[in-house]
Amino acid sequence: MNADEEDDITEELLADAGMLTGLSLELLGLDPHPDDMTPEQRLQFDPEDLDEMAAVSPQDRKTAVSQTLLLAGLLWNSSGILVDQLFRDLGTLTALDAVTPSDVAGSAVLSSLPPQFAASYDATFTRKFIVVASDVTASLVRGWTAPGCLAAELAVRCLLDQAEITEDIYELDLPEDWRAQVEEVLLEEADSPALYSDSPGIPEIDAGNLSIEGWFTPFAAGSTVPPYALA
Repeated sequence: MNADEEDDITEELLADAGMLTGLSLELLGLDPHPDDMTPEQRLQFDPEDLDEMAAVSPQDRKTAVSQTLLLAGLLWNSSGILVDQLFRDLGTLTALDAVTPSDVAGSAVLSSLPPQFAASYDATFTRKFIVVASDVTASLVRGWTAPGCLAAELAVRCLLDQAEITEDIYELDLPEDWRAQVEEVLLEEADSPALYSDSPGIPEIDAGNLSIEGWFTPFAAGSTVPPYALA
């Protein structure tokens, strides 16, 4: 890849940043400057933290803003790619008489889901997952709401996986540890990591939610899950 190609994608993502209206740059990890805060906002920080924020040089501040805007554009761009790739996976699975783990391993998005359940990632499951993933990506625009079920948490992970793929391809200049920062916001107190690990240190999930059908079960009465996924 030449420099012009990398510049092109960077400019495209920076232009996309304004589309990500559901998450502020601060939620994506950008420390605000005290001069840009209201008196009420400044009260939320210790004086030492405010001094540290104010001490950031203009050049470093410019770099941090640019990197965070690039991350915002990347997430918005990746949300479209994610859904498009899921439809590709659905087309592939629909043409099969039976879905095998090897079929899933060769897919674009479903291969990112917990592999022990691969035999259950059929066309019916994928349609429901597409609807949930679409709802998750819509939250990036309308205002972020916590995932309402395990499938939604997994859709967030798939979104971040896609963002990492784009980052690696184009060697993007993103904030350090951006994924951990984003996961802390989007997947706070998430249960889905337990599906990827046998570690005894990870909290157990309700046994009913471990089944594929349980992935679409709302976490609580107030949790929102698209009706199609509940059918």
